[in-house]
This record gives sequence, structure tokens and C-alpha cells, in this order.
Amino acid sequence: METTATLSALATGFGAGLSLIVAIGAQNAFVLRQGLRREHLAPIVAVCVASDALLIAAGVAGVGALIQAAPLALVIVRWAGAAFLLAYAFFAARRALKPSGLSAAATSSRSTLAATVGTAVALTWLNPHVYLDTVVLLGSLAADHGEQGRWPFAWGAIAGSTLWFSLLGFGARYLAPVFARPGAWRVLDGAIALLMLALAAFLVMP
Repeated sequence: METTATLSALATGFGAGLSLIVAIGAQNAFVLRQGLRREHLAPIVAVCVASDALLIAAGVAGVGALIQAAPLALVIVRWAGAAFLLAYAFFAARRALKPSGLSAAATSSRSTLAATVGTAVALTWLNPHVYLDTVVLLGSLAADHGEQGRWPFAWGAIAGSTLWFSLLGFGARYLAPVFARPGAWRVLDGAIALLMLALAAFLVMP
């Protein structure tokens, strides 16, 4: 009976984690673009997976209650995140005006590892919704499984995150023939710019 409950919590966590992470957002758009460029991909996927794992574990450990009790912290993160998204939207729009093919994009404008990892960290940790989704929501769902089931739930959610970012990043290479054309990069970067603008506006809306 205990094994069945553990497997149930694990499967529920896996499904809940995927359902929240798969939603289109700034972090996913960045991982997709890096996957297409094949630029510092392993560190980017590692940052995203490790960040989600830390946040999920924090939620299961009970940090979600502290975040709910400190609304000012979320306000600060919200405005900082909006400012970062606006800057990222600007650079994406500028790239859309001067598109390049996949090979050129991967060589001529290659970013440093530190800058790329820094962007991934900012897109993850400056998004207040990531705290609400992983720490508060997943933490609350894990608590419903009791003391014995909450950590299997957490491991399931972490496994879902790991699977998603691995597929999104390393699977993007199969779209390479499409993005060999500059026009495809124009569409992608234009869409990313609009997405970042929309997310920034959404963050600051009352």
C-alpha cells in the first residue's frame, strides 16, 4: 500500500510539474533559441533544471508560506523582472530586423558562457510567477500527499522539469533545416520580442 501511494505521488508530481513548466514563457523561449543555436546548451539546461529543483524542494520544505507572507519581495522581483524582459525584448527585436541563417547566428554573434548563463538565471529567478508555480502551488499540492508522499511528489515534479528542458533544448536541433533561412530567425526573434513585451506588461499590471 505504501509503495502504491509513493508511486501515485511520484506520477502526480511528474504530471503537475510538466503542466506548469510546458506553458510558453520567457525561459522556454530562451532555451529553444539556445537549442537552435547549439550555444552553451548543456549549461543552460542544467541551470533551468537545477533552479526548478531548488524551487520545488523549497516549496515542499515549506518556504511557500514565507513567500506568501512577504508580498513586498514579490513586488520587487516583479518590477526587476519586467525591466529585464523589456531589455531582452529590445535585443530580440533588433535581431529580427537583421536576421541571419542558422550557421551565421551560431558563429558571428556567439555569446560568452557567463553572459548566456546569466541570462538564463535572470529569466528564471526574476520571474515572480516561477515562485508562485513551483514554490507555492507545487508546494501546496505536495502537502496534500502527506509527510510520506510529499517528497516523492517533489521528485516527480523535478523529473518532469528535467525531461521538458532536455527535450526542448537538445531536441531543437531537429528544427535546424527550417532555421537555416534568415526569414525563420526573423519570425522567431520577432515572436520572442512580442512575448517578452507581453510578459513584461503582464508582470506590472495590477
